[in-house]
Amino acid sequence: MFLNKRMIRIEWGDCDPAGIVFFPRYFAYFDACTMSLFEAAGLPKPQMLKTYKITGIPMVDVRARFLIPSRFGDDVEMLSEITAWRRSSFNVRHRLYRPSALPDAGLAVEGFETRVWAEPNPDDPEKIRGAETPAEVVRRFMTDEERAAANAKAPA
Repeated sequence: MFLNKRMIRIEWGDCDPAGIVFFPRYFAYFDACTMSLFEAAGLPKPQMLKTYKITGIPMVDVRARFLIPSRFGDDVEMLSEITAWRRSSFNVRHRLYRPSALPDAGLAVEGFETRVWAEPNPDDPEKIRGAETPAEVVRRFMTDEERAAANAKAPA
């Protein structure tokens, strides 16, 4: 699968009085890193909204495992990837590493999101509904080997 890496500097405003990242900030990092993942695949959000006439890719489930605290001034690395595609939803996994924070170097946080490819509901403009994710979007997240395997399975 397609993997995106993003560096994050832990800022003073990200931290609680103990000097470690206040846990809701990780969820904001996850959201930003999902947008970076789509952008790295050639789908910046403004273009995605316009091209596919969607309202967005809202998060419908999120959870995290906190393993090592991150602190003010740490430079951390977030690796993000889509781990599963379904008709109108997909899963994203984020892994935040503290590569330079010895002796606690390593995986600090692992996050999991489920998101929905959402479009306006034609029956009620105040609501949204899940829509089928276009195959061309899914293909952007495939490796060359995955694309070749998918093409080999396609009917002639």
